[in-house]
Amino acid sequence: MQFNWSDPTAIMFGIYLLAMLGIGWLGYFSTKNLSDYILGGRSLGSFVTALSAGASDMSGWLLMGLPGAVYLSGLSESWIAIGLIIGAYLNWRYVAGRLRLYTERAGNALTLPDYLSNRFEDKSNVLRIVTALVILVFFTLYCASGVVAGARLFENMFGMPYATALWVGALCTIAYVFIGGFLAVSWTDTIQASMMITALILVPIMAWLAMQGQLQPGQDWQAVMEPQQFDLFSGDSFVGIISLMAWGLGYFGQPHILVRFMAASSVQTIPAARRISMTWMILCLAGAVAVGFIGIPYFATHPAQAAAVTANSETVFMELAKQLFNPWIAGALLAAILAAVMSTLSCQLLVCSSALTEDIYRTFLRKNASQKELVWLGRAMVLLVALIAIWIARDPQAKVLGMVSYAWAGFGAAFGPVIILSLFWKRMTRNGALAGIIVGAVTVLVWKQLGWFGLYEIIPGFILAWIATVVVSRLGSAPSARMQQAHAEVEAEMARLGQV
Repeated sequence: MQFNWSDPTAIMFGIYLLAMLGIGWLGYFSTKNLSDYILGGRSLGSFVTALSAGASDMSGWLLMGLPGAVYLSGLSESWIAIGLIIGAYLNWRYVAGRLRLYTERAGNALTLPDYLSNRFEDKSNVLRIVTALVILVFFTLYCASGVVAGARLFENMFGMPYATALWVGALCTIAYVFIGGFLAVSWTDTIQASMMITALILVPIMAWLAMQGQLQPGQDWQAVMEPQQFDLFSGDSFVGIISLMAWGLGYFGQPHILVRFMAASSVQTIPAARRISMTWMILCLAGAVAVGFIGIPYFATHPAQAAAVTANSETVFMELAKQLFNPWIAGALLAAILAAVMSTLSCQLLVCSSALTEDIYRTFLRKNASQKELVWLGRAMVLLVALIAIWIARDPQAKVLGMVSYAWAGFGAAFGPVIILSLFWKRMTRNGALAGIIVGAVTVLVWKQLGWFGLYEIIPGFILAWIATVVVSRLGSAPSARMQQAHAEVEAEMARLGQV
């Protein structure tokens, strides 16, 4: 397909992009200071908090990476989805409320480095610097995966060269983040989450109906599929299953998800947000697995239409949408991929921007910077991080799921144990937090390169970071009475609210 603005799919894409930019402008007029730009003034209700957290989590890998993996290997790849559901629920249940309350009491922290620095009374700002640097390293890689997913979409849909598609996809997202900040990101996330769930319900249902019409009397799916593709345990060793399930551990340390908890209007909104978010997530993941699974028999019985999927399995959702729906509906469904990419990339750019602006620039360079200056610097940092991500994503052979898995492991191992222990363990110290972050990040970087035992790097990273945090905290002197008192007050408030 060549790019043509009279094409129905292109028109639907154009309408979607204009709508997102319009929301960006609304966010612009509601952004008065850095708190508004970074956290939306802590004003998000249950519904927006839930869908924004979900959309920022489920990036292009939900509609490309996961269906592609299932298409290649069958149901055995669905262990990722199972692990993610368990991890997300535990994160909402035990981390969300406490983090919202603690960040407000810890100097009204706007960012994750800000929270950790205030939580542990780190006057040296070493903890803030290390946290910000880890965020920048792994998020730049994460942003690159979003840029690749966006490029794949424009490349596949409009026949653009990969290099051109790279810039088009990235600029679409940069525009409304640059303009509207957190409010624009959260409002657009809500729309994007609605588009994603609609697409992931409609496409597998239509593919299933199409398949039923292709089967001969008395024939079932097993006639056109391999038996192992139905087997949840096929081709996976114990280590392989544990590695896929371990994706769930990553939730506890993802800054772009944690910041959604911080932005909730109150702790009381969290339970309702949890129910909405988990329902949305289960339906989306089930739909993504179904797309990949139903794609196997569909393209087996339509070999003439399978060329693009054979070349790159991560295009299975796109190809099904194009072939099963008229161009107008297909355009709307394919815009859901762009929505998934944009929703995650936008909040990642914002978190990187906030780390550079709040945790480095204002802390070390311009303590007395005006709010207007900080907001515009935040916008400039969005552009800077995006350009670096585009440069990393320039390889046409890059795989979305592979890049996401690396960054996901980095955050999960570096921050997961530290965040959990900081919320539940009053004996934790600044040095313990520092040790945990460094050990977790370094373990992931090293393990990824060496690939020991075929084990997903988040597992050793998470375990070693937890041990390092506990051991170093125990070896040092106890936290100050003020720190322990703050911890006790948070616990008492959570008990009062019935969210212990």
